[in-house]
Amino acid sequence: MHPFHTHIITLFPEAFPGVLGLSLTGRALKDGRWTLGTTHLRDFGLGVHKNVDATPFGGGAGLVLRPDVLDEALESAQKSGAKGPIIALSPRGKPFSQAMAQEWAQGDGITLICGRFEGFDQRFIEERGVIEVSIGDFVMTGGEIAAQALIDTTIRLIDGVIGNKESLEDESFSDGLLEHPQFTKPAEWDGHKIPEVLLSGHHGDIAKWRKAQSIKVTQEKRPDLWAAYEDRSEEAEQSDVQKSPPK
Repeated sequence: MHPFHTHIITLFPEAFPGVLGLSLTGRALKDGRWTLGTTHLRDFGLGVHKNVDATPFGGGAGLVLRPDVLDEALESAQKSGAKGPIIALSPRGKPFSQAMAQEWAQGDGITLICGRFEGFDQRFIEERGVIEVSIGDFVMTGGEIAAQALIDTTIRLIDGVIGNKESLEDESFSDGLLEHPQFTKPAEWDGHKIPEVLLSGHHGDIAKWRKAQSIKVTQEKRPDLWAAYEDRSEEAEQSDVQKSPPK
């Protein structure tokens, strides 16, 4: 099986691997569980100054990345091994989610294009089937930091990167809920004791407590996630009823 390949098209290839070269992702990169490639967008710039952008038609502030430059860079990246879905980091994109990362981790790689300036020419987005993805409702100076966030989230889901698979199953978003509160030694700190149930040794009671806490935290901090979780639960119940044989 070939290692998962991540390829980044960027004006700042020196930004990679960055933090991805540390800790679990760094060790997985060194061990060959995933590979990293970069394509310097400036190499495909036009003219003496290697321009990669131009002013927007119709007027307006800022500059837009040219479709011809982007397309040549993408073709070069694919010839050198880039594979998988083509993802453009953009504040107007679909919100990034754990589900996206889980889907990508099952494939053989992803290709990321880091935006700059006012973004990408729409013709390139449509012609090459680019998936626009956002890491939040805010604007950054470029897509490099966002790309590292997407890569980190995806790489850690590849088999063998994290030794304990149970940790992946219990963490936030794995089942649509936020993770329950966590506690460690000492059992009492600054007058605060950990919940007694966690000391009981009764795994069933602990599991029930953690599920209840996940529900509580999600309801309080992310009502949008809770609403979506309820909708999915109702759909699952209705599906089970339809599948049940008549009595």
